[in-house]
This record gives sequence, structure tokens and C-alpha cells, in this order.
Amino acid sequence: MAPPNNTESVTAGLRESGLLVTGDRVLAAVSGGPDSTALLLALIEAGHQIVAAHYDHALQPGSERAADHVRDLCRRMGVELILERRESMMPRGSVQAGARTLRYEFLERARAQTGADVVAIAHTADDVVEGVVLHLLRGCGLAGMRGMPARRGVFVRPLLAVWRSDIIEFLELRGVEPLQDPANSNEAYARVRVRRDILPALERDRPGIVKRFHRAAACAAALQESLEGIAATSLNGAATLRSAVTSSPEPVAAELMRQLYAQAGGAQPALSRAHLQAMLRLAEPGPGGRGVDLPHGLRLRIVGEAMQIVAREREHQPAPELTVSACSGCDEAGVAHLKPGLDLRLGYRTPGLRMRPLGGRGTRKLQDIFVDARVPREDRDVWPLVFAGDALAIVPGIAVSAEMATRAGEPSLHVTVRGIPAKVESLNSLPGEPI
Repeated sequence: MAPPNNTESVTAGLRESGLLVTGDRVLAAVSGGPDSTALLLALIEAGHQIVAAHYDHALQPGSERAADHVRDLCRRMGVELILERRESMMPRGSVQAGARTLRYEFLERARAQTGADVVAIAHTADDVVEGVVLHLLRGCGLAGMRGMPARRGVFVRPLLAVWRSDIIEFLELRGVEPLQDPANSNEAYARVRVRRDILPALERDRPGIVKRFHRAAACAAALQESLEGIAATSLNGAATLRSAVTSSPEPVAAELMRQLYAQAGGAQPALSRAHLQAMLRLAEPGPGGRGVDLPHGLRLRIVGEAMQIVAREREHQPAPELTVSACSGCDEAGVAHLKPGLDLRLGYRTPGLRMRPLGGRGTRKLQDIFVDARVPREDRDVWPLVFAGDALAIVPGIAVSAEMATRAGEPSLHVTVRGIPAKVESLNSLPGEPI
């Protein structure tokens, strides 16, 4: 049989991926760009039950135009669309990582809302190669060498064997013009530099190397799948024996840890190399009773010979209590003194809170104040705050608003707060890229 031409390779790649079963209800992630537009059309042509989902990250002026484009496309194709625009604060860290987290959270919500069996994402062979090069530049193991998995839970990538050039011809034949995301030409992003500079230079010097990278990624994916199967046989419900880790080669042991973490509800990918190394050290022979704090409020612990990942235990905290009284300006330790006449109340963190801390320089985000004070992430939403109206007045135990504080000896409000969580150092923020 002759190989498919470029205009057929998209539907052929979709079919040959084996990731979509006839009768499955598919939620298609559609940004409006070439790849996701081609995925949507190919799914329609293949006869799948489809619902489209579009997430507006609201990171660029006029981003709502992409949502309008996708809405119009879905209307013309007769496809139901779930659309959402970001209204919350972006997660701390890189913009790309934060956007990816919010997008996948949205897709999970949309899948639950629509009853879809799988979520199809339009990554292509070019994305695989770019991912491989990025991972190699950072330093990676076998899982990174595959670029990206074809399946992770309900998320599937059925176009990983389809090249971007095939996508363009597929759309041109159908007279469909996709959007072009400005971020795809922003060289501030490492992936764009790999796409526009590194890979073209390698291809010029070694013609065909891009496709050889892709073949190498496919081999790595097959090996990783085998490794995952070996690790899965060692899992024993919610716990696994420490001996299963110590008796396994390190790649298998690390994969076992990833699966144990995922089984406990940990998001993937989330564990950095530093996390995995700390987990493997814990499994080494020695006394139990120690533990490793992990992202998303989880903790690895050893009970006897069993290794378990459980929700991080929190000490019981009394309900917070605010006490306010008139004061002539004492110097009692652990007390905040604010200007008289303020109407104070207790509250908790909400997006966008800022204050100018006494003794600091300039206005600061509450998030940054918590980070500098080494408040564990899991405690930040339950840390009681003192407000004057809607303005943040006191972060108990940490900071006082410079605008509302009084000087020593001045008449003031004598303010104390009971029930502040204890600050605890943890490994939750270990450095390193997720691997």
C-alpha cells in the first residue's frame, strides 16, 4: 500500500494512533491554531462524538478574539463548545507552566461537565522533537527522551506521528485558515528558540536529524512503557514494600515512586529530580518514621516496611480569634498597634491582595510576603488575616501595614490574633524542573 500523502496523513495518523475507540465521546482541546484546528476537523471526518473546549488565558490584549474565532469555527462545524476565560490570578512561577496548569484544570472540568471519555490534545511530531531537545538541554532521563507521552490518564495525543507540514496542507486543502498565536514567535520562550534556531541549524548540518530524533523518541517511549509496566507490578494498593524499591534498578525504582505518587492523587508531571532523589534516599535501609513532603499537600512516609503517600497531616489548630482593645502605645511583644477608629475583621487570602509592610520598601503581594516568611503553601489559604474594610492591615506573625501602623507611645488599637498555623520547613519547594 502506498504511504498516505500529506493531506491524508492527519486522518491516517489519528486512526493509526489507536488512542481513540469508536463510540468514545471525545473532548477536543481547541486553541484555534493550526494543530488543534486540524485535530478538530480530523475528528469530525473520522465520525467521532465530539465536544470542543477552549480556554482563554487572558494573557494578551485581544485574546478574546481567539475565543470568538473558535466559537465561529465550532458553529460552522456543528460542534458543541465549552469555553472559559481565566479570572483568577496566574500561579506563581513561569507563565508557560502556570498557563499549562490552568488549561489542564479547565479541561478536567470540561470533561466532567460533558461526560467525555477522553481529552484529545493536538501535539504533533514537531512538538515531540522540540520537547526532546528541551529535555536534553536541561538534562533528562528516559521519560524526558520520549518528548511527551501519547497517553496520560484521560489525556491522549493522537497526532504525535503527524508533522506540522502535513497539518498545513491538510487545512489548505479544506480552505480553513487557522489563527497564529503570537507566543509561537516570541523568542523569550525556550521552545520557540529550539523551533526557530536550534533545530534548523542541526538539520542544515545533519539533514534528516529531526526525523531521527523522532524515531529515537519513539524507541524511548516504548522502553518507558515497558519500564512503567515493570514498576506497576510492584505496586500493592495504597502502599508498596520498601524492599520493592531497594531491589529494583534505579530507573524502575524512580518510576515506581512516580506511580505511587500518581496513585495517591498527585498531579503529573510534578515530581522534580530532587523530589525523586529524596524519595529514593528514604527507601534506603535504616529506621522508619521519617518522611518527605511532596507537592500538592502529599507526604511519603514509611510505616514498618510499607511505603505510603498520604495527605500531609496537619496539627489541630484552634479557630482564629481577633482581640482589639484601646492602648496608649505599649511595647508588648507579639502585638500589632494600629491607628484608632479602624473597623477590623478577620478574613483569609483572596487573589490580588497587597500591602506595604512596616519596615519594608514599597507595596508587596501577599503571596510574596508569605514566600519570604517561608509559610508552607498548604498553610497560606488558612492563615488568618486582619482587614480594615477591604484593605489588608495585618498578616499575623509576619507583617503590619505601614499605612495603618502607629508609632511607639501613640494612642492606638492593641491587636492580637490567636490560632496562627505553625510555620514548618518542608521539601515541597525543592528546586528542579518536573521530569
